[in-house]
Amino acid sequence: MRHGPRLLPALLLPLALLPVGAQAFETKAREALVIDDGTGMVLFSKDADTPMPPASMSKLMTLYMLFEALRDGRVTKETEFLVSPHAQSMEGSRMFVEAGTKVKVGDLIQGIIVQSGNDACVVVAEGLAGTEATFAEQMTKRAHELGLAQSHFVNASGLPADGQVMSAHDLVRLARHIIDDFPEDYKYFQETEFTWNGIHQPNRNPLLKLGLGVDGLKTGHTAEAGYGLVGSAVQNGQRILFMVGGLGSEAERASETRAVVQWAFGAFDTVRFFDEGQQVATADVWLGTAPSVPIVAPTAIQMLVPREDRSGMTSRIVYRGPIEAPIAAGQPVAKLLVDVPGKDEVAFDLVAGSDVPRGGLMTRLQAAAQLTRARAVSYLPGH
Repeated sequence: MRHGPRLLPALLLPLALLPVGAQAFETKAREALVIDDGTGMVLFSKDADTPMPPASMSKLMTLYMLFEALRDGRVTKETEFLVSPHAQSMEGSRMFVEAGTKVKVGDLIQGIIVQSGNDACVVVAEGLAGTEATFAEQMTKRAHELGLAQSHFVNASGLPADGQVMSAHDLVRLARHIIDDFPEDYKYFQETEFTWNGIHQPNRNPLLKLGLGVDGLKTGHTAEAGYGLVGSAVQNGQRILFMVGGLGSEAERASETRAVVQWAFGAFDTVRFFDEGQQVATADVWLGTAPSVPIVAPTAIQMLVPREDRSGMTSRIVYRGPIEAPIAAGQPVAKLLVDVPGKDEVAFDLVAGSDVPRGGLMTRLQAAAQLTRARAVSYLPGH
């Protein structure tokens, strides 16, 4: 026995702040993208789907491939990779590895993230795939599997090369994958300095020490790409992801990225709907040992909302009920749908708060009897 979708009354949202016109945002960046990490909602976009030279920001894909190898058990952080003459010959930013020596994977991670070592990237590429060219092909294939449609790699480092491109959208999506897929390894992006081979180098991310909640990810610069940064910042439990590129100097990159973070958390309010585990509704159950099941939030549910649009947003809970047993605690059973003026509808999963086993023979007989009575009533003469 199934019924159509059941819509519960729209939730009333607390309006702690009066609507204020959100500041229009402008940036000197050639391309830029800012999103709310929790929902993927785009807060700002400028040429975000245009392929461009990603410079060292493409090292995020090299790191993703290495993090996958660690997760899959193909290597450990104690695994040592041999440094080739080709790796040592890399120009630009370097970790200063030496040909003929071996370097632990754990050190190479820091050499790539903190020191932006082009040489470290080649060591990883050759250690995982044999040659840098083969590794670049694998990077491109995996990137497309992750939905990075504008990405194509020719090398592991991001040094200038024909055909080495990514978009702002791809970089932000990749950053989101790294944070979600490898939370334990993501902590490396917060390190502000690293010393290798007696050479001390600071992290090139200019925002890490400014108290803005920035906890990653990667800068980049070449003459063609300009100065860029793909970053993440968290304030009040709310994360934004952003990318800016094509800027004219380190100072301009620092000022523009700082402006992005301040604008995103200044012009948008964090609206929390439910705390983790909070019951939000109750759904009827069909053929279960219990007549109903609580619907709860699997995690804290919140999002960034333009301050000027907060008073016009609505939300509703939708599920198809009654829900047929068996039901497992944590099983998605409903959606919280949020409408913000001028934005696409945002959906959050809601889950069952408890197990409801399927009932036995007596439960099924009682359900059949109820269904028979309901049908009999519906077909009485005059009805």
